[in-house]
Amino acid sequence: MFSLQKFLGKEDFFFGLLEASALEAHNSVQSLIKLSHSLDQPVELEAFARARRKDKEITNQIRNAVYTTFITALEREDIDALALAIYRIPKTVEKFGERILLVPQHVRGVDFSGQIQFVEKATECLINLVKCLRSGIDLEEVKKWNDRLQQVEGDADKAIMELYRDLFSGKHDPLKVIVLKDLYELLEKVIDRCRDVGNVISQIVLKNS
Repeated sequence: MFSLQKFLGKEDFFFGLLEASALEAHNSVQSLIKLSHSLDQPVELEAFARARRKDKEITNQIRNAVYTTFITALEREDIDALALAIYRIPKTVEKFGERILLVPQHVRGVDFSGQIQFVEKATECLINLVKCLRSGIDLEEVKKWNDRLQQVEGDADKAIMELYRDLFSGKHDPLKVIVLKDLYELLEKVIDRCRDVGNVISQIVLKNS
């Protein structure tokens, strides 16, 4: 096992920031869970915006450090790509909250819990993948979490097809169909963003193994 710490100018600096960024992505999903339990109440976007702002601050710190900290073997582009990939998660979650705020009358009584469970599992895999970087180049560990993430994505794809089947059954108001399709796809996109992070980490590990 070869430690990535030799590649990063400061021993734990980048690892700490990347893990903090992944945690903010996970926190944004926790806000999403709370929102799904109270769709009949006025939507508060501050929790989503707060997670996204904190993640943006962390991402900016990483991007600034990439250009000012000496890095030997690990490419600057890889760290930058990983930071941006993680940041897109809370940003997409916040969009989901914004859309609900626009159309509250169409989401009352709608159960998003099934999809949100997949989103939560995806961000848990994400946190473990990012932690793999601190412990070093462990291909098996990275593959384990990335495979699990791919499985979550596959299960979510199957679940959304069932949602579409009900949505296009003809028993729903056309405008509601448009609204819910957009919201379902945003949740699907959050999982896709997590998959993108997994792919970036896999490439980093393979490149430096």
